[in-house]
Amino acid sequence: MTATAPAATHFTDHFATLAPRYDLLLCDIWGVVHNGVTAFTPACEALVRFRDQGDRAVVLVTNAPRPHDSVKRQLDQLGVPEAAYDAIVTSGDITRDAIAARPGQAVFHLGPERDRPVFKGFDIRYAPVGQADYVVCTGLFDDTTETPDDYRETLETMRARGLTMVCANPDKVVARGDDLVYCAGALADLYRDMGGEVRDAGKPHRPIYDAAFAKAAEKLGRQTPSARILAIGDSVRTDLSGAHALGLDCLFIASGIHAEEIAGGDAGEALARTFAEAGMTPQATMHALAW
Repeated sequence: MTATAPAATHFTDHFATLAPRYDLLLCDIWGVVHNGVTAFTPACEALVRFRDQGDRAVVLVTNAPRPHDSVKRQLDQLGVPEAAYDAIVTSGDITRDAIAARPGQAVFHLGPERDRPVFKGFDIRYAPVGQADYVVCTGLFDDTTETPDDYRETLETMRARGLTMVCANPDKVVARGDDLVYCAGALADLYRDMGGEVRDAGKPHRPIYDAAFAKAAEKLGRQTPSARILAIGDSVRTDLSGAHALGLDCLFIASGIHAEEIAGGDAGEALARTFAEAGMTPQATMHALAW
C-alpha cells in the first residue's frame, strides 16, 4: 500500500492574527530576529507591537553560547530595539550554571576566543584536552573553514579519557548572513556517536525554558498558563522539538536554517515532509515574522 503524503503546510501572513491567543512569547533570535549580520525590521516591529498590547511579555531564548549581557550588546549593535523584548535567556547562561557546579576543575574550552565571556567571573583553570577534567564546547575554533570531521582526533582523546562535554549551543548549524555555519551541537552529535557523554545547556532541553519562565514571571507578576505561551523559532531540532516536549504552541519561521531544504519547489509540501519526518507539527508557519 502506498503511503499518503502529508498535507501541505499552509503559511500565515500576519502574526497579528495569532497574537491575541498568547500572553508570553519565547522567541528565538538567530534566524528570527536577525541573521548575525542584519536585524529583521518586520520581526522587531512585530515583537514591539505584541508587547504594546499590554500585560504581555517577550523573552528572547537563544542557544548563543555566551551570557545574556553579551548577546544584548550584539542586539544593540544590530539595532534591535529594547522595546522588542523584556528579557534574554541564553544557553550560555545555563552553561555558566554547569561551570559553577564544577569548582576547581580544569576545563578544556573547545570553541573560539569570542565565546570566553561564558567563563567571566569564575576562577577558571584552562587545560589542554589531555589534562582537563571536563570540556565546555561553544563551537568550532574556526567555523568559517572547519567542519566537525576536523575534530575527530580531539573528540577521540576526550572519549578515551571519559571527559564530559558541556555543549553550550545545541544548534547544529546557524545562519550567518547567507551562509550556514556549524555550531557546537554538530560536535556534540559526533561526540555522542563516538560514545562520549554530552550535557546540553540550551534548547530543546528543559533548564533554559525554566529560566525563561522565571524571567517572564518577574515581568508579569504571575505564572503564564502553557496554553497562553507561544514559542517562535526556525529550527525543528531545537525550537519545535522544545516546544513540543513542553506542550507549548510553536510558530515556525521557514526562512531560517531550513530555507535551503524548501527552496526550489513547493515550500508547503517540503515543510510538511520535514514536519512529518520529525513527528511534530507547529501550530502555525510563517516565511518570516511580521505583524
